[in-house]
Amino acid sequence: MRIVIGAIIITIQIYFYLSSKHLFFHTDKYKSIYTYLYLFYAVSFFLCFVFFQSLPDVIKKNVFPILFLLIFTQLISCIFFLIEDSRTLLSWLFHRSKKIITNSQEDVVLSRYNFIKWLGLGLGGTLAMSFIYGFSNKYNYQIHRLHLRFKNLPQAFSGLRIVQISDIHSGSFDNPKAVQKGIQKILDLKPDLIFFTGDLVNNLASEIEPYKTIFAQLSAPLGVYSILGNHDYGSYVPWSSPQAKQDNLNRLKQHHADMGWKLLLNEHVIIEKNKQTIALLGVENWSAKNFETHGDLQQAQLGTEAQPFSILLSHDPSHWRAEILKKYPRVDLTLSGHTHGMQFGVELGNWKWSPVKYVYPEWAGLYEQGTQKLYVNRGFGFIGYNGRVGILPEITLIELKA
Repeated sequence: MRIVIGAIIITIQIYFYLSSKHLFFHTDKYKSIYTYLYLFYAVSFFLCFVFFQSLPDVIKKNVFPILFLLIFTQLISCIFFLIEDSRTLLSWLFHRSKKIITNSQEDVVLSRYNFIKWLGLGLGGTLAMSFIYGFSNKYNYQIHRLHLRFKNLPQAFSGLRIVQISDIHSGSFDNPKAVQKGIQKILDLKPDLIFFTGDLVNNLASEIEPYKTIFAQLSAPLGVYSILGNHDYGSYVPWSSPQAKQDNLNRLKQHHADMGWKLLLNEHVIIEKNKQTIALLGVENWSAKNFETHGDLQQAQLGTEAQPFSILLSHDPSHWRAEILKKYPRVDLTLSGHTHGMQFGVELGNWKWSPVKYVYPEWAGLYEQGTQKLYVNRGFGFIGYNGRVGILPEITLIELKA
């Protein structure tokens, strides 16, 4: 896969260079300067891509995202270049076979050709600027509030305040003070319960260690509960042995305990309030999209048959449509994360869009089918791109109503 992606990147860079140098410069001197600068950029990007795992954290977190934005800009521009190059080539072949083109006609074709290419560059540049602006949004935590009504919710739990956060990705953080402000926002909501729905780290258990004291501040009268996400298993980095990978996972589990979070591993707990009870289920990662799958909802649900109401924590929202709706009608509310809303999109009132919707039908916000509900949190942290455009980091406050 990396070879394929690398080949695509090289193709984009070569095509962009050949298409752009005639647009930007008209003298050989400046074309030569552009060539050297472009070659430096292209080689830097390729080396970062090949040796990404061994790069210092400062480059991973700051330099590489900028290089990624540049290649994304080039990709958008190249789509326009390719469309216009293909149309121009076909037009040229057709006219050459029919008649001689006059100089004035060639000037019109060239003018339109340059306009389309500049349009592509403009669009790509605009997107790049929006992504650069998005760097300032990575700690811009937004509180999403919603009231959810359930006929079978015990009266004692009517008015229950739940805070959900997801996808912390502590390995991407670079500002403890900004993270602390997010934690304070959660505490100010005075929740009865706090749920974390997976991806505490990017890969390594050690990534959370500088932030453990910050997240350990989270507390609620009825407890703080958590689950694992696909990144928590450490499967995206090489390990010296299977035991080393397992040791990393065990260490991560201990971090949950050290912070006072009850980690649910295909199990459930019964939550009691005023002598009434509900079930809270938590599964390991379960995915219908070829990610880590260790979840076992059947095991987690055993022993909850007498409970009138149940909440499920499951990291990947694809679990809801693929299994929960089909096999587990007694799961009333599912809370997920995973998608981050792709950290890029548009939200205007109740209307929202992100490219991730074409992969995950349920990608952000509330979804309902029959009596069952799913809420997908947009994520507390970030990964890959150290910012957010349109889809901001989320703290969810859910109030249950009978």
